[in-house]
Amino acid sequence: MSEYKRPITEQDYDKNFKQKKPLMRQSEAFIESSRCLFCFDAPCMHACPTHIDIPLFIKQIHTGNVTGSAETIYDMNWMGNACGKVCPTQVLCEGACVFNNENGKPIEIGRLQNFATNKAISSRTKLFSKGTPNGKSVAVIGAGPSGLACACELSTLGYDVVIFEAKERPSGLTAHGTAPYKITNEEALDEVAYLQEQLGFKIHYLTPVTSEEQLKDIESKYDAVFLGVGIGPTASLNIKGEDLPEVVGAVEFVNELRFAKHTMKLPGSVIVLGGGNTAMDAASESARMGVETVHLVYRRSKEDMGAYYFEYDLAISAGVQSIFNASPKEITGNGKVKGVKFVRTAIENGKLVEVAGSEFEISCDMVIKATGQAKMGSLFQKIPGLQLDSSKRIVVNMETYQTGNPKYFAGGDAVNGGTEVVNCAYEGKQAAKGIHKFLHA
Repeated sequence: MSEYKRPITEQDYDKNFKQKKPLMRQSEAFIESSRCLFCFDAPCMHACPTHIDIPLFIKQIHTGNVTGSAETIYDMNWMGNACGKVCPTQVLCEGACVFNNENGKPIEIGRLQNFATNKAISSRTKLFSKGTPNGKSVAVIGAGPSGLACACELSTLGYDVVIFEAKERPSGLTAHGTAPYKITNEEALDEVAYLQEQLGFKIHYLTPVTSEEQLKDIESKYDAVFLGVGIGPTASLNIKGEDLPEVVGAVEFVNELRFAKHTMKLPGSVIVLGGGNTAMDAASESARMGVETVHLVYRRSKEDMGAYYFEYDLAISAGVQSIFNASPKEITGNGKVKGVKFVRTAIENGKLVEVAGSEFEISCDMVIKATGQAKMGSLFQKIPGLQLDSSKRIVVNMETYQTGNPKYFAGGDAVNGGTEVVNCAYEGKQAAKGIHKFLHA
């Protein structure tokens, strides 16, 4: 049973979806930064995929140099503010904090990072400038974290950068597929606007790149192309009843909720299929929207879930019920979802098998599929020389992020298959360095 009442007003919605990492006050930031030991060879810094100098930026906060702190963060991570909010800090920088070894509370690195970068954004402090024009231009396809990071880095190096974005807003899954209790729409979009104001890159919205003609046109106008397209829509389960109107993809569900907020209408019972972090978000959000009964069903065991333990705990604490070792066989209903038929599963000789005679059905009014996203294979096939691995991820040189087609570089989810915002930001920045090396060889 959900712990939340259905939100009627935006104030109700904001209360149900209050921020997991609320913005620190200045006094809080001063006190928290004073706890840091400023470790030599700091493990938190090594645990960060972008290798931000965490002890330095915390010391800068503590000594009152908040502008310097923000610059230290952005020097390494162009998505510094967003990452302070959405990063799984519990298993990255904060998870590596030495205080964990003494059963103490780790430094709240994510909130301190958000404090410093938020100060810079809200005051529009100028930290960076566009580099001296070098006469070359780069097209970036996709305004997600990797595309934005690539555009920012290239801009500082003097390139004329244009981003082609299919949606009407930037930030990719940060703004479209991340739970609203992790970051608000305003925070995600404001960071992009702040960076764009300083660095001057352009974004063409509602401009999907889908055809060979578009690609050839881009190739003729730009010296290099960065693919930051992420991953596609929710993959199909290929089961009966999947085409019923009340069956939706998790990323699509999260996206709609982020912008519809309290006006989004949800039924009395929902089943979420999946065991990853997106499944946890969808389940927790359904409960926070006042859905009376939310079942989270995963075909493997609890130990095999891809989700972080704290994401699962967050969903359960919201009133979500979990069922493991159950695989969906059919979504029932005549024109409208009635329920989902499952079969129990088990591991035999290292393989997942169905248990004969163990079928059962759970009634529901809506099904949310959080079973992974389809890859953008149709686009990739239109680019000569682009190589894909067995999982349809783009194969790149991991130092330069150059693809099999020398003019194309790639990073983010299209390369890594779907990881964290911080990983995508790192890859976009590294790809920009690869492009610079390629064009100035």
